Amino acid sequence: MHASDAATASATRVPFQGPTMALDLPADSFRRYDESPDPWFYTQPRFVEHIDDGAIAAVTQLYRELFPTGGRILDLMSSWVSHLPAEVDYRQVVGVGLNEEELAANPRLDAYLVQDLNASPSLPFEDHSFDAAGICVSIQYLTHPVEVLRELGRVLRPGAPLAVTFSNRCFPTKAVAIWQSLDDAGHAELVTRYLQAARNWSDIRALDRTPPAFGSDPLFAVVGLRSASEARATV
Repeated sequence: MHASDAATASATRVPFQGPTMALDLPADSFRRYDESPDPWFYTQPRFVEHIDDGAIAAVTQLYRELFPTGGRILDLMSSWVSHLPAEVDYRQVVGVGLNEEELAANPRLDAYLVQDLNASPSLPFEDHSFDAAGICVSIQYLTHPVEVLRELGRVLRPGAPLAVTFSNRCFPTKAVAIWQSLDDAGHAELVTRYLQAARNWSDIRALDRTPPAFGSDPLFAVVGLRSASEARATV
C-alpha cells in the first residue's frame, strides 16, 4: 500500500451496537450534535495544529519513550502531522485518516489509507503487523471506540505500545456526548474503560503530561500494551 493507493471507506454508519454498548453507559452517550457522515465534515483539509507547541512536544516525548526505533508504526486518525520525534527512524509509518490532502502532506507517512472508522471499524491490516500505534487528540470522535481499539489490538504484535493522547479541545459538533459531559479526569477514566472493554490490552495507565509552562494546553494520555491473550469478535 502506497500513498497513491488511498482507498475511501463507505460513509454509511454502522448501527450503534456491539462491544461499545457493553460499557453500560447512557444510550445517547455516543450521539453527536452533527450526525452527518464524517467524510462530509472533513472534506476540506485543515492544515492547523489542534494543540499548542508545548502540548505537541509532550506528545512527541511520549512517542520517543514508547515507540521502538526501527519499528512499524500505525498513526490512527492521522492528519498532516504525526508528532513523531524527528531524530528517530522507523521502518514504516502508516497513517489512517479522513482527509487525503492532509495525509498526502504528512512528511512522516510512508503509506496512508483514507477510512471512516465510525462507518467501518475494521482495519485492513494483517494480525500483529505493527510495533506501536498512536491516536492523537482524536479519540473523542469515535462512536464505536471499543470496536476500533479491539481492531487496533489485533494488528499490533503482543507487547506493542499504544498511546492515546488528548487535551481539552475538540470540534463540539463531532465529539460524542459522553466526552463533552466529562472533565479531564473523566476523559482518562473513559479511555481506560474503552481499553479494558476491548479485552486485548494490558498495563493500562493514565498519564498527565501537561507541560509546566504557564498557559500551555493540557496534555493527557492513556497508554497500554497489546496483551498476549486474544480477544476475537466481529466488529
